[in-house]
Amino acid sequence: MGNAKDAIVNGRTYLGIELGSTRIKAVLIDDTYAPIAQGSHGWENRLENGVWTYSLKDIWGGLQACYSDLAANVSSEYGVELTTIGSMGISAMMHGYMAFNSEGKLLVPFRTWRNSMQEAASTKLTEVFDFHIPQRWSIAHLYQAILNGEDHVKDISFLTTLAGYLHWQLTGKKVLGVGEASGMFPIDQATGQFNTGMIEKFDKLIADKGYPWKLTDILPAVASAGEEAGTLTEEGARMLDEKGVLKAGIPFCPPEGDAGTGMTATNAVKQRTGNVSAGTSVFSMVVLEKDLSKPYEEIDIVTTPTGDPVAMVHCNNCTSDINAWAGLFKEFAESMGMSIDTNRLYTTLFQKALDGDADCGGLLSYNYISGENITGFEEGRPMFIRMPDASFSLGNFMRTHLFSALAALKIGNDILFNEEKVGVDRITGHGGFFKTPVVGQRIMAAALNAPVTCMETAGEGGPWGMALLAAYMMKKDSTGTLGDFLENEVFKGESGETVSPVASDVSGFERFMKGYQAGLPAQRAAVDSLK
Repeated sequence: MGNAKDAIVNGRTYLGIELGSTRIKAVLIDDTYAPIAQGSHGWENRLENGVWTYSLKDIWGGLQACYSDLAANVSSEYGVELTTIGSMGISAMMHGYMAFNSEGKLLVPFRTWRNSMQEAASTKLTEVFDFHIPQRWSIAHLYQAILNGEDHVKDISFLTTLAGYLHWQLTGKKVLGVGEASGMFPIDQATGQFNTGMIEKFDKLIADKGYPWKLTDILPAVASAGEEAGTLTEEGARMLDEKGVLKAGIPFCPPEGDAGTGMTATNAVKQRTGNVSAGTSVFSMVVLEKDLSKPYEEIDIVTTPTGDPVAMVHCNNCTSDINAWAGLFKEFAESMGMSIDTNRLYTTLFQKALDGDADCGGLLSYNYISGENITGFEEGRPMFIRMPDASFSLGNFMRTHLFSALAALKIGNDILFNEEKVGVDRITGHGGFFKTPVVGQRIMAAALNAPVTCMETAGEGGPWGMALLAAYMMKKDSTGTLGDFLENEVFKGESGETVSPVASDVSGFERFMKGYQAGLPAQRAAVDSLK
């Protein structure tokens, strides 16, 4: 504690703040890369006028509450105020659409990654670029707004993501880390910048609209991990710390997305490494040795924080439906006069899944709180289905929901591993799905038919990964590449706990998937019929 206090007082610390889908979290680390203080704030997106969004009030109120919680943690643990930090960085859920005019006014409410109303734009841009453009990417949001004839488009002066917006407000710099930027618009692997050939194609595509801007005019600059991306301004310090204690001048690393921080937090930035993040959404990342043979609708090509190509399978839905059912069970228990600890509730339910039949015994669910791009749904209707002769037990019920949480992910990864024969030496898991020991890993191993490792430090997740990127910026001259820094400095000697796939789980998941895909027309009927 004495060493940590000394690091805080003398600014030998690194701060990462990440705005996830349901929680904003800050992690402060020292020069041993160990977390020494944390802060958090819960929040939730809203469906307003058909758009999944967070308001600017939500964003700033949440960020300030999270930072205040961190500062209070420092004060209570170490008896000192947090006045300065060695370096810091902001990360957030990737993709989405934040468009501003020349005065810095947000032109339309923030459109998050969760929206699935950009199918026409996604299809057309994929055709024009010969490169898969997912619906949630910023360029798809922009082009869909153009196709819709939205009046605000002509007034756009700057287009960015949530992480890019906050970084801009805190430092005055309009910049993104390359990993985050790769979720806005395709990156040229040779330059580490936005692909100029595709930019020219886009400008030609919309030339008849007569907008007063070209695409390069409104996109942020792109920076790689290790580069300095500005410093905290006086105004930014006041916006972050309402008490006015934090001093300006703190160096910022490039803002990143939750995919890049997840790769960093799991030591998965080198070729043939991968990670899977499973929480509100679920996505897997595998760093590629070579390009895929062709574009796939189910697979996105993004980059590591240093610009190396990554195959990403992103699914909009994972644990939200499980959380809803857990809440129902808790409400039932409380109605019966029982007090149930939430952690014990989840642990019990997850462990029951291992008692179920390998193929879930004829039960089926679709966890589509929102639309699901992998299976082609623009909206979702959570559904639970059972055959009349199904084995309707708690074990099968929970196993079904855990399988359903990963079913769309499995579809994309089956293409990657079975058709493209992509090689991977290590897959590391992180996120709430893995909180119950062994269970989440075992189900994930069955879905991917590959060993899944969880490291103790990976539990700190994205904000810890962001803090590591801030530290790397200050230490890169002596530590080499980001991969070397993680391997030799941060994760040295840590191998984690690995769970290998169980043959019966793998074959059971395959049988479950046959029913899952056969039942997709029922989900379509629900979306079309229930408005």
